[in-house]
Amino acid sequence: MTTDRVVLTTEDMRRSLVRISHEIVERNSGVDGLVLVGMHTRGVPLAERISHIIGEFERTYPPVGSLDIGLYRDDIASGARPVVRPTDIPVGIDGKRIVLVDDVLYTGRSIRAAMDALMDFGRPSEIRLAVLVDRGHRELPIRPDYVGKNIPTRADEEVDVRVEETDGFDRVDLVTRRAK
Repeated sequence: MTTDRVVLTTEDMRRSLVRISHEIVERNSGVDGLVLVGMHTRGVPLAERISHIIGEFERTYPPVGSLDIGLYRDDIASGARPVVRPTDIPVGIDGKRIVLVDDVLYTGRSIRAAMDALMDFGRPSEIRLAVLVDRGHRELPIRPDYVGKNIPTRADEEVDVRVEETDGFDRVDLVTRRAK
């Protein structure tokens, strides 16, 4: 049995991404040297949206890359078979300011894997993290620099992010899974 509660509507998501976009430009003093890298799957369209929003008010669209972390995950040894998707970083990242974009930050393990993967492409001057939702429960000392919404969760809850580009609609639900 599951129960769902909407925690971000389409409009809430839009407002969060606009705010994150402005914070990124402000903190980086513009867009020079800035590269957005979205983590598969839902981080990629979120990074593209952030680039588009920044481009609307800065008249310069930061490049957007996509990053697959399947081969960098720390649960591969446990027998998990990663789904490998294409990684596409359209510019060299040496000396660039990278904003890694993901939909949900939970334990921090995916972000650690993403940073390992990025280092195979070069040595950025800095890596910052933008997430639509921070749900807590960190297992590694990783924190986001830009957050759409903090949603404290329990162990029996999941944050379910849907985006138009992959799911046909925008919404974030808090899903409680109860034992049968």
